[in-house]
Amino acid sequence: MESFSLILAIVVVTALAFDFTNGFHDTANAMATTISTGALKPKVAVAMSAVLNLVGAFLSVEVANTISKGLVDETGIRPEVIFAALVGAILWNLLTWLVGLPSSSSHALMGGLIGAAIASAGVGAVHGDVLVTKVLLPAIAAPLVAGIAAMLGARLTYRLGRKADGKAAAKGYRAGQIASAGLVSLAHGTNDAQKTMGIITLALVAGGALAPDSDPPLWVILSAGIAIALGTYLGGWRIIRTMGKGLTDLQPQQGFAAQTSAATVILASSHLGFSLSTTHSVSGAVMGAGLGRKGGVVRWSTATRMFVAWGLTLPAAALVAAIAEWVCGLGDWGTALVAVFLIASSAAIWKISRREVVDHTNVVDDEPLAAGVVTQAMAAVTPPPAGVTGEPAAAVASSASEPKAPTATTTV
Repeated sequence: MESFSLILAIVVVTALAFDFTNGFHDTANAMATTISTGALKPKVAVAMSAVLNLVGAFLSVEVANTISKGLVDETGIRPEVIFAALVGAILWNLLTWLVGLPSSSSHALMGGLIGAAIASAGVGAVHGDVLVTKVLLPAIAAPLVAGIAAMLGARLTYRLGRKADGKAAAKGYRAGQIASAGLVSLAHGTNDAQKTMGIITLALVAGGALAPDSDPPLWVILSAGIAIALGTYLGGWRIIRTMGKGLTDLQPQQGFAAQTSAATVILASSHLGFSLSTTHSVSGAVMGAGLGRKGGVVRWSTATRMFVAWGLTLPAAALVAAIAEWVCGLGDWGTALVAVFLIASSAAIWKISRREVVDHTNVVDDEPLAAGVVTQAMAAVTPPPAGVTGEPAAAVASSASEPKAPTATTTV
């Protein structure tokens, strides 16, 4: 019983650590456009986002129930399986944060849970219908819907405001952008904070501390909300830079259209219980808004690397989680070894990130960071932008850290 209590406590702490990384990884979803257009100061923006993430965590438990009751078979799932799933998700979050790529924390968690469950109990432990209808299909539909809505919204705002006074219109759109950013933060809390609630609830059911089909207890909701809010307040500045400046250059009208469209998609999915990626929704909306302004640009070289990361998220997190589950299955010493590996890897990634510091003081600088080793590796497997042929991988990676030439962008 003591061993069980210890592993359950480790799972809960690890789940909250994932929730923390989810917060700073996904801060960009709500606040990148607001910061990049100057509507809010960086520290004010992340503080506002943190508070609203916490509030949003209390508004619904539908997504939490999808994870705790729907995705995998609760029978035969041990706390060690959930611990292994969290290891895969946390490491993917940290790696993509290091290179400044807005990948999906949600899909990292889903991939980790799927990989660990299959390694433990076989393919039958995963409910394929739930995976397809509530995870995979929304992953494809959400960025498309949000992108189209943002593009049309941006064009409409420019058309309606073409005769308005420029300064007055910009001021009004900045105010609207702040309001819509708050709505995205609230929506993020209703969707992403619940994923950790679902994981902790699943662990409590697996450990016999809760009856099957139970809703998340109040202490689980509160702790998950606080963890994601703290992570949000620290700010994922690297990803904020990519989302705010790396994909496209947004004006307040476009920022307002992007955030309003993304918030609508996220809130609708939370109501339906879809485990949606807020990253996919907001990224799609940002690109759509970039195409919604005459003369606007989308940097497709950055977008392509982001799409590659999206495609790798589920399988990469699943593979790491499956290996972690196999090691945990060797006994208590295996679980301890995985825990040490997680801590050491996280510390190493943090140390590497200190070589090129991005924080609230330089997040809106026009000159991006130099490409690192991991970015170069990802660029090596990414098709070059249109019009660029025979360019070596190092040159492609280097171009990702410099202002794009006309051939690396699409002008609308």
